[in-house]
Amino acid sequence: MHLEKEFDVTHEPAAAYRHVASDETLLTLFPDTQSEIVASSGECRTLRSHYRALGQEGTATFNFVFVPEQEVRFEKVCDGRVWRELKGTVSFRSQRGRTRVRIAMDGRTRPLVPEFTIKGAMKDQLEQMVRALRGRLEGA
Repeated sequence: MHLEKEFDVTHEPAAAYRHVASDETLLTLFPDTQSEIVASSGECRTLRSHYRALGQEGTATFNFVFVPEQEVRFEKVCDGRVWRELKGTVSFRSQRGRTRVRIAMDGRTRPLVPEFTIKGAMKDQLEQMVRALRGRLEGA
């Protein structure tokens, strides 16, 4: 499954990257959860998000890798219940005096979980990420 969303901001690509690469911005990516950065080493950070879905509590862990001034790569640490693999990028491209921010996610569910059952939730998650990033970038 592939999902992506783009939006424009007035910052230069390098400035937009720096805002997105901040711990404060990472913590806003999952607005309806309690999130914390549990590890940080060089250009890598690990974020743990505690959530409640379908009446059950859960924890999701994401690794973020920062490619300076270019993009942010992220990957969910999959426990095998739903996802076999979930990866994404946030990239920045100069376009007509503005910066185009692109968030893309690619995922594969485990064999007994049809993608159509999770696609709506993933679209919602992508929209939340876009709102959080746009809010941080426009407020910066």
